[in-house]
Amino acid sequence: MTTTVTPSTPDAAAPPLSPLTRRPGRWIDGWNAEDPAFWQAEGRAIARRNLGWSIFAEFLGFIIWQLWSIVVVMLPAAGFTLSSSEAFWLISLPSLVGATLRFPYTFMVAVFGGRNWTIVSAGLLLIPAVLLGIVVSNPDTPFGVLLVVAALGGVGGGNFASSMANITYFFPQKEKGWALGLNAAGGNLGTSVAQFAVPIVVTIGAASTLNISLAGWMWVPLILVAMFGAWRYMDNLSSAKADFGSSAAALREPHLWVMALLYIGTFGSFIGFASVFPKLIADQFPEYSTIQIGTASITLAFLGALVGSLARPYGGRLADRFGGARVTVCAFAVMAVGALALIWTMQLHSFVVFLACFLVLFAATGMGNGSTYRMIPSIFAARSQARGYATGTPEATKMLRKSAAALGIISAIGAYGGFLVPQVLNASQLATGGYTAAFVGFVAGYVALLLVTLFVYVVPRASLAMQRI
Repeated sequence: MTTTVTPSTPDAAAPPLSPLTRRPGRWIDGWNAEDPAFWQAEGRAIARRNLGWSIFAEFLGFIIWQLWSIVVVMLPAAGFTLSSSEAFWLISLPSLVGATLRFPYTFMVAVFGGRNWTIVSAGLLLIPAVLLGIVVSNPDTPFGVLLVVAALGGVGGGNFASSMANITYFFPQKEKGWALGLNAAGGNLGTSVAQFAVPIVVTIGAASTLNISLAGWMWVPLILVAMFGAWRYMDNLSSAKADFGSSAAALREPHLWVMALLYIGTFGSFIGFASVFPKLIADQFPEYSTIQIGTASITLAFLGALVGSLARPYGGRLADRFGGARVTVCAFAVMAVGALALIWTMQLHSFVVFLACFLVLFAATGMGNGSTYRMIPSIFAARSQARGYATGTPEATKMLRKSAAALGIISAIGAYGGFLVPQVLNASQLATGGYTAAFVGFVAGYVALLLVTLFVYVVPRASLAMQRI
């Protein structure tokens, strides 16, 4: 049965008729965020409600995705014996799986609806959370089993693609940067919260042993809350259709591949460094790996992901104001300087300097995350304008769907950086006994990506309607 939402009286002073049609299962037809009257009357409130629950579900997804980044550092104290290379694999494998899952997750919103898929994807987080709580309670658990459970944590990484593809339909073009930035930052913040909260929970009141199994079990109640909230308060938009045809068309777009490369540099660096930061501190400054406060322990590694997460929405907002390409150029410049400073200062063996350099690097990756992601819809909008597609025409709608598909694909490719960064550091340590060679490579990569952004998107091009990206 279909019901149309209309005012109860035709009074001239009454608000304009709502274009929305609601169907059972919290489906909404007729969504048009670009209509100013509709957006002010009810669109903004609906969009913000969906954004809030999307952020919470994605936040938990990032927590489960990155749990092993902090659990790995604690395993030796729990009786496990791991080599440095094995630790790097436990850290990086969830990122590899999560990046790969982002490809199918991109289509799940179109197939099931944004609300429906949020319920399912949140529920899948229960599997790695519960299994982690089981396997880490026994120090005799084989490394292969640990590796499989760590890989299952990758389901949390897939949530990002479906969440971002869904939210982009709720907001008008002029507010996408801020909305997508908040959605992403809320997710990214999960890494920081996991790295802060897990050491406290597993050590408080533990005396001479760790309650390390709580690292998984502690998130189960919150996951159940996210599932209920999505079921009760989120909506499905019938217009959210990033179909296979749109994705195939997006894959033929050269700018998709350029932006995927840039996103590896920004988000890939963020998630990669966030996952290895606890281990890097433990390797370089073991005395600062954990700080004891009463019976609980904390690690300052959470500061990196925290700074990067909080910086992300501001990268999107600055991109809205000054153009994503300019902000991205600045982000890569600061990232290169931050990585170079780490090379210069690691010989000082100063934890304060080491931490400060990394926080600058994290802040720049966060800003770059927001600005590069904001560039994607701007690029496709410019491509549509360059081809003369008027707003609301079938051609413009196809381009919008192609843009939504590109968001998911680019987020998937960029997430592979979360696997590459730890493995580059692992290779550097195995080959040279240290991490300097890896950071030299990072500096060179950031400079190259800066130049690509500068020449492709800062310099006006006819193929982009001479628009500022």
